Amino acid sequence: MRVWVDLTNSPHVLVFRPLIALLRERAHEVEVTAREYAQTMQLLELHGIEATEVGSHGGASTLGKARAEVSRVTALRRWANPRRFDLALAHGSHDLTLTARSLGIPSATTFDYEFAWLQHQLGCRAATRVVVPEAIPEDRLAHYGVRRKLRRYAGLKEEYYLADFEPGPVDVPEGKTLVVVRTPPEVSLYHRHGNPLFRDVLGRLGHDEQAHAVVLPRTDEQRETIRSLGLPSLVVPDRAVDAQSLIAAAAVVVSAGGTMNREAVALGTPVYTTFGGRLGAVDEGLIRDGRLRQLHDAAQLDLDALPPRRDRLRRDPNVLLDLLVG
Repeated sequence: MRVWVDLTNSPHVLVFRPLIALLRERAHEVEVTAREYAQTMQLLELHGIEATEVGSHGGASTLGKARAEVSRVTALRRWANPRRFDLALAHGSHDLTLTARSLGIPSATTFDYEFAWLQHQLGCRAATRVVVPEAIPEDRLAHYGVRRKLRRYAGLKEEYYLADFEPGPVDVPEGKTLVVVRTPPEVSLYHRHGNPLFRDVLGRLGHDEQAHAVVLPRTDEQRETIRSLGLPSLVVPDRAVDAQSLIAAAAVVVSAGGTMNREAVALGTPVYTTFGGRLGAVDEGLIRDGRLRQLHDAAQLDLDALPPRRDRLRRDPNVLLDLLVG
């Protein structure tokens, strides 16, 4: 088959890295498009995946997102039409499913956060197949029109794409405790409100002489804002880095997003969430099981009394690919 993959956010690169390799091992041709947001293009380069950059992120406003959506779908349609794809795959990219639907290309999309309402209304209804974790109850998906096209997988998507991952070396100053920190998704439609708790966490870690806190921002604006705080124990990389090796080496992860939380769970690293939006079923289940902890106050973050590490769980990415490809 000729397969088209579209990547619109940094976690999508990680999800599809092993799946693209498996598709090519099965003798399928794969072409990749991507949109720059949260170091997506840098991560593609880091993982050696060639992609055509199409369109851009629309920013924080609904109007900006709508304009970017129309522009990008038009550009994707122009790009994809002469290539005669047999199948289109995405992780939550409604740009892909809408374009594929308009061109008569079967498409499959996957996601693990059910409350991105507008994104799923567009993406799920346009898709031929929708693949989600078993943790998400069907009644939370019913209003997206997925009943006959729904497929489910066990566990976390991170357990599949990290199955072959072996951490690289990480340099931590002697006597310091490595903490990995992920910023909030401030420009996402499902996370409109600010999160003062996250700034409190930065303040606590930034003044802690024991901490070596590597903060991974999503945008240049976040990077410059964090650097402007002038906190001595915070380290802010200039570019996309091997975050999974950092997570595997860390004593603890504190994340205001979702994917990095679950990567920590998959790698057995203790993790706290400061996510300020509505929790999805996957994270609700991880919290019930004690694999993810909610941070309600920065004072809870005690580097001398961290939870223990857990064993990591690896799952076969072929299972996830078979659900998408059918």
